[in-house]
Formats: sequence, structure tokens, C-alpha cells
Amino acid sequence: MSITTQQKNLHLLWRAGFGPAAGDLATIASSTPRSHWDALVKGSSKQPAYIDVADNELKSLMMGDNEMTYTRRQKLSPDERRQLQVRSREGLKTLNLTWLGQMIGSEQQLREKMSLFWHGHFASRANNIFYQQQLLDVVRTNALGSFGDLLKAVSKSASMINFLNNNQNRKGHPNENFAREVMELFTLGRGNYTENDIKESARAFTGWGATYRGEFQFRPFQHDDGQKTFLGKTGNFNGDDIINIILEQKQTARYISQKIYRYFVNEQPDAGKTEWLANRFYQSHYNIQGLMEDIFTSDWFYDAKNIGVRIKSPVELIVGIRRTLPMEIKNGESQLLLQRLLGQILFYPPNVAGWPGGKNWIDSSTLMMRMRIPQLMYAGDAFTVKPKDDDDQMMGMKDNNKKGGYGNRPGQQILATINWNAWLPAFEKTSREELITAIAGIVLQTNTGINAGTVQKYADGASRESFIKSATIQLMSTPEYQLC
Repeated sequence: MSITTQQKNLHLLWRAGFGPAAGDLATIASSTPRSHWDALVKGSSKQPAYIDVADNELKSLMMGDNEMTYTRRQKLSPDERRQLQVRSREGLKTLNLTWLGQMIGSEQQLREKMSLFWHGHFASRANNIFYQQQLLDVVRTNALGSFGDLLKAVSKSASMINFLNNNQNRKGHPNENFAREVMELFTLGRGNYTENDIKESARAFTGWGATYRGEFQFRPFQHDDGQKTFLGKTGNFNGDDIINIILEQKQTARYISQKIYRYFVNEQPDAGKTEWLANRFYQSHYNIQGLMEDIFTSDWFYDAKNIGVRIKSPVELIVGIRRTLPMEIKNGESQLLLQRLLGQILFYPPNVAGWPGGKNWIDSSTLMMRMRIPQLMYAGDAFTVKPKDDDDQMMGMKDNNKKGGYGNRPGQQILATINWNAWLPAFEKTSREELITAIAGIVLQTNTGINAGTVQKYADGASRESFIKSATIQLMSTPEYQLC
């Protein structure tokens, strides 16, 4: 089966970004995939602005480094400390929605999509709003640069150091958590190092810590400066030396290339192609943008077997709907509840391995909820489903009755106003008989046939405009829309 230019462009926009924006539709059938790729690269070329949503009182109390600030912190009552935690968690909700907004509206689609990937790869949970802002900035800044730079910056972030207990990693009493996960999850993959490599590298990372303000701090008196043997090399290694040795291993390029292939191309890796990608990634000194260009400008990326086979993550689903159908949401916090219902809350990965993805996104409950979201946004129907309590994932955030929470309250709505004027012009020249086929050609990525009669039956035929609107929502409410 031949793949049309439109299908190729949509495939690229969904994989290298979050799907087409309404403004992309005018050229979606005529421009080349290469021109879209060049536009994605150009749009993501600038360094992103730091996202800072923490309130001034929190900054004054938690980030100040003078004696008065320290004294104030020391004198806080247990109740005041709890209130600080609550405010930090509120800040995380704002950070969530602010970054979501960047994914929806920013021209830096490639950068934000890569950042979402790295957000899951370098999974970290911290209730400290400042640590999470810092780590997000590290990820977004380095998302398309050098993987070595990204790895080192993440490894020295307060969020990761605290999450993986490296603040407790001291000479004579090494804590192995950080050293183990750096190899198992971030670089080499399980089976490509020994238990002794973990022990020796943990010694090298002793003394790596972070200050209260979130700044990296090397504590020489806590560092084991003795001789260590790691991955066949011997020396008085420190943490930077260990990371450099890891980067020297071609297995690191292979592991990252395979994971990126599964995420951006197909969950069933092609051994020949992933090895070719790994070779080039390694030879480029881990240039991430170069790796992504190798993928997105290849002929095989556009093979039929790679199109419409990936299950959208909850965040991709929400963002993709909002890019295709621009809208204002009066109660933006309702998107937090959607994330919770669907199993992906930004900044709250289930564990250090991140979200497993793929078929794990779908069960009978989440599939039904996913298919209802377009209608919830279109008609403002109330949520009737109650999310599962998972306090481990929520990290004490079971704020069921608090306004703006991640939510347990039934009867909530998405108060959205869709700007249909951005969508309707794409179908001005389409005959009424061809409308369903034309809309499906943009909304859906799968090759399975859609029953036009069923869509016709449930669409509003009162006017041409009503028909386009309702047919669009109907098509977005199908199982096929869950795939890209």
C-alpha cells in the first residue's frame, strides 16, 4: 500500500511533535516531510526559557541563603512546614499545566517532545517545586544537544541526587542506588555491568550532594578517593570519571538508540536499523539532534508498518487534541484529573523506571475514558468516573476535595471553548459526501477502515458546520484515534 504525502507529514508531526496544529492543515497534503522536519528543527533551535512558577514567599524562605533565611527555616513549626509542602505541591500543579501549555502552543515541538521522552527516561519524583523546575530546565535545555552533557547535568541535579539517595552516599558507607540506576536505566541497560561495577562506582560517587537551595555540591571529606576498578579500568575515579567511562562504552549508544527507536518509531526494534543508529550516535559523540534527524529523514521511518501503530501516552493524547482543535479551558486544573485518570501525571512517574508505555496505557477503564475526552471537551459533560487511590504515585497528594487538586470528586467538567474557526477552513472545498473521509484522513493515522455510516448516524446534520464539528468529535472518540 502506498503512503500519501499527507500521511507521511502527519506521521512526522505526531512522532516528532504532538500532532498537527490547525495552522498546519493548509500545507499538510502538499509540502514534503523534509520541509516539515526543517521547520521542526528551526522552531526548536532557540534555548527554551526557564519555567518559574514558584511563589515569592516560597522563594524567600526556601531559596534564600542568608543567615536570616536559615534562622526562619529552623524556627518553622510542624504545621508551618506542612503548609510549605502544600504550597510546593500546588506549585507542581502549576508547573504541570505550564509545561503542558508549552507542548500545546510552542513552536518548539521537537524540543518539547524530546523533553517529554527524557522526562520519562530520567524519571524523578520530588515534592520540592524548585528541584523539579531545575530538572525540567536541564532536560529542556539539553533535549537536543549532547547526551553526555544531559546525563552529567541530570546526575548533578538536586532532584535526582535526593530521589536516588546520593546525599547519603559517603566514604565508608556507600549508597548504591544512584550508581545502580545510572547504569541499569539511564545508560547501559541491565546485564551490561557487574555487581562489583555498582559497588566501585558508588564509591566514586561518594561526596556528590546538593544544597538546600538545589545547587550541586561536592563534599571532599565524604569522598572515597581510593583506587577503584570499573568496567575494566582502574584509577582513583570520581563521579565524572565514571560517567565518562560509561560514555566510552558503545553499549550506551546502543541502549539509548534502541529506547528512542521503540518510543519514536516502533515498539518492535529492527536490529539492523538500531545498530546503524547506535554507530552514528556514538561516532557523533552522542549528538541527540543528529540521531533524531537520522530517524525522521530516513525512508524506513515512513514504512506502513511504523504508521499508526503506537499508542499515544495520556499527555500526547490531551496535547494532540488541543493542538488540532485550539481551545480555551476555563478550569485548566481539569487536565490534571485527566492525567490522573489515564495514568500519566507529569512530575509523578510511578518509579525510577518511568512510565512503561505501550499497551500498559490501555485497560478497559482507561480506553473508555480516553474515548470520552473529546466529547467532554466538546459538550462539557461531567466526569462520573472516580480515579483509583494510589498514594505511592500521588506521594501524599490524595487531595480529593480540594479545589484544583488532582481530584477524586465526581461530577467535574472540562469547561472548554473550542475555536472552530481554526479547523473549519480546511474543509471549505470538500463536498458533503467526502467530508467524513477528509476529516478521518487528518484525524486518524491507522489504515483500518472507518464505518462512515456510523459516523454519519451520530453526527449533527443540522448544518454543514455542525456536521463537520460533530463528525470530528466522533472520529476523535474512536479506538483508532488512540494510535499514532
